[in-house]
Amino acid sequence: MTTPRAQQIFLSDTPYYHVMSRCVRRAFLCGTDDRTGQCFEHRRQWIEDRIRLLSTVFSIDICSYAVMNNHYHIVLKIDPEPAKTWSFDEVIHRWLCLHKGPFLIQQYQKGGVIGKAEMNVLIKIVEEWRIRLASISEFMQQLNQVIARQANIEDNCTGRFWEGRYKSQPLLTEEALLTAMAYVDLNPIRATMAKTPENSAHTSIKERIKPSFSIEQALKTNPDIKPHYLQRFTIKALLSFEGNIKHDNQEGVLFSHNDYLILVDTTGRIQRSGKRGSIPNHFSSILKRLNIDTDEWIENTQQFEALYYNKFYYQRRKRNTA
Repeated sequence: MTTPRAQQIFLSDTPYYHVMSRCVRRAFLCGTDDRTGQCFEHRRQWIEDRIRLLSTVFSIDICSYAVMNNHYHIVLKIDPEPAKTWSFDEVIHRWLCLHKGPFLIQQYQKGGVIGKAEMNVLIKIVEEWRIRLASISEFMQQLNQVIARQANIEDNCTGRFWEGRYKSQPLLTEEALLTAMAYVDLNPIRATMAKTPENSAHTSIKERIKPSFSIEQALKTNPDIKPHYLQRFTIKALLSFEGNIKHDNQEGVLFSHNDYLILVDTTGRIQRSGKRGSIPNHFSSILKRLNIDTDEWIENTQQFEALYYNKFYYQRRKRNTA
């Protein structure tokens, strides 16, 4: 018998987890099916967009991800502390990004009269939502169910799209976290889908090097997410690197971004038994390939969140206040 997810997640041990889901059918999740020649490449964007939008709604940070042909990997961090500080209305708005909400919530949203007994029920509902918005299980359900539904509609079929359950692995040490992140970012290299990390599409390392996330595009591929609620929140950047200085409130990855790039690049050059792909040894180092100036890179990473603030929100708020 499989172990319940609730018995596999221990935030007292680690907030970091590597999760993976694999397609159950022979048909490809993404890429081009060699049997039929049918192209499913656009589905990579579905998954990448939804990962980013869900991270914004949930109290969960994304460390790394890679969308492959028939599976995907995510290294994530559960961070329930921010959820504890969300106001009553903020929890409702976050939940309603993804759900319609029961009649009582709709009545409260419209400013209707709420009795004491109803308010007590409402409080219990919202507190349950607060917990679920910091849950890996809820996050993965919102990711996999929607992708499966979209793919089944496109394939004109019904039935299971993913394997029974997603796989979850706790990352108990800093070494385990960095190993998992590098492993995930190097997946396209090992599968000979790309020659270098900066050219590996739909991976977190490419997104960190050259951010291209578009909220407009993401909402097109996620029509179930309600933009009038989502616009209240800033799109969350990938979890930042904080350098090698350890302190009590360690929010980011305990490593510098420069060092992580070198780690991935160096690891990617090593030939792995049973794997076809590696970064060619004659390629220059990743820092040279990207023409990275150390001082400029440090300045950019310090302003990472400001650079990510999407003009979509500024434009919508400007229109709303006009």
